[in-house]
Parts: sequence; structure tokens; C-alpha cells
Amino acid sequence: MLPRGLLVMGAAEPDPALAGLDARFVTSSAQASKKLGSSSAQDAKGRFPAVLVCLPRSKELAQGWIAEALQRTEGEVFVDGEKTSGIESVFKALRKTPELAVGEAISKAHGKFFSVTGSAEALKEWALPEAPHEIAPGFVTVPGIFSADSIDLGSRFLVENLPDLSGEGADLGAGWGYLAANVLKSARAKKLHLVEDDARALDCARLNLTDERAAMVWADALEWKSPRLLDFVVMNPPFHSGRASDPDLGRAFIKAAADALSPSGRLVMVANRHLAYEPKLNELFRTVTQIAVNSHFKVIQAEAPNRSKPLAIKRQRR
Repeated sequence: MLPRGLLVMGAAEPDPALAGLDARFVTSSAQASKKLGSSSAQDAKGRFPAVLVCLPRSKELAQGWIAEALQRTEGEVFVDGEKTSGIESVFKALRKTPELAVGEAISKAHGKFFSVTGSAEALKEWALPEAPHEIAPGFVTVPGIFSADSIDLGSRFLVENLPDLSGEGADLGAGWGYLAANVLKSARAKKLHLVEDDARALDCARLNLTDERAAMVWADALEWKSPRLLDFVVMNPPFHSGRASDPDLGRAFIKAAADALSPSGRLVMVANRHLAYEPKLNELFRTVTQIAVNSHFKVIQAEAPNRSKPLAIKRQRR
């Protein structure tokens, strides 16, 4: 039984049971924040009777959260994670730390749950860096976000083949802002909405882009509604749910882009070469063109959304 008033760290894809806890939540996911309701808070402060860490996939971020959890509790730290998130190696590393007391692990279908008590000093080497680190001239990131250690090769290929875009647009799943920064090199781009679910990535984008045309939006790209129909959308859509490949996620991004665009708007996207997005693109757009391809990626331009059915919500252009 988890104690009342605990802090929950992580919960990017929260179990519905978490929403019923008497707890404060620290989550960088806009989607998770919405699911957890009014109790969620990205910036919960102070110390707590206990802390539950929902293990992320990033090893560095997982270690950092556990180290922080020990600093923020007056009692136990509980760690919950899937095997695919590295829970086994985390459990073994903590048990080898003599200054810590680690409870017996409760195994579940694909993971473990256990408790940790002890001094935070024992995990000082696990602490997250206090400031973002530069990975390319003018670009900084933090551990645990997408492409935290280098510029994503797909995004780089899209930038190399990016047409000149004009008017008002959006970058769906904008990450830490690499693609957006290159879109805004064009003087013809009047405004760009950077729509990103991960608040930590969006914080980096704020540091990476000081252009007043950039509008930061903390939201799930699949649920975001643009303030008006847009002239263009750019994106490097995800195609994984957890560690499993899920092309339907990319197709959902394509649908979101089509819904956001004006009748003459265009989508420019990059995808892994083997992903068969063309049927969905041809269903939703009148013109679909592959404008670049290499051994790994393809850049596709889709123009004029096919509006055979009216939009559920009509939005006015300026």
C-alpha cells in the first residue's frame, strides 16, 4: 500500500490506477498530465512522505530520477519499471550499493517493483547535470529526450531537402527545435508552432530558438488544435510506442497534419524508407510527391488536404 501524499515521478504513460492516488505528480508529458487530472504538477516542490519513480527508458534519466527521489523523501523510494526500461540492471546496481537498503523485488508480467531507502549521497554520481549540454553549435539538450546526444539523422535529411516554406505553420513533435530552427531560416515563414508532448524537450527548444516567430506549445500533437488553418506542417513523426514499432502512430500524425492544414496547405515530412505511409497520404491529400530518398529515409511532400468530408470543428483563417 503506497502512503498518502507521495510524489510520483515520471508516469509518461500512466496506469489508470495512478490517477486515484493521493499524490503529486511530476511529469513532462502533456498527455500524461491531462490523464492524471488536476492533481498533476510538473513542478511539485519540497519533500514528501515517499516517492514513486516510474522508470523511463533512458538509463541516465532513470538514474537521475532515483537519485533525486532519495533527496526528496522522508521515507521510502519505490521504483516501478518494465524490463524494456532496464529495471533489472537498475535493481542490481542499487543492491550493490552498500549505503542503500533495497527491498525484495515484486515481479510482475514484464517488470519489477521494489523499495529503496538510504542516503542520497550514495547516488551522487547518478545525479543529472544541472544545465543542458551542447550537442551541436547553438543547440543544447538534456538527458532522456528524443535524440539527446546527436542530431537525428532523419531530421537532418529533411533539413537538407527542405523546400522554402511560407506563411504560418507547425512542427508536430518538434522535440528540442532542430527542424524548427531550420524552417525559420526562411524569411517567408511568418510563424511556427512547435508542438511537443515532452516539456523537457520544449524547454530546450526555448533555449535553442529565440526567434519571436516561434510559438512553443506543450501538447500532444495528436490532440492539439491549431488556432487557425495552417499554410504548412513539417514533421519527423515517431513510429514507436515504447520499444515496439507502431506505424499507426505515424499515420495518426499524418491525419493530425491534414486536419490542421488549409485547403491549399502542404505537409513536408521525413520517414524511414521502409514505412508504407503513402496509402494514408494518398487518402488524405490530393497530391503526394517523394522529393528525396536515400538508403535510410525518404522526404515526402503532400499538398491540398482532401476534404471530401467537413471538418468536425471549423476554424477560420486570419
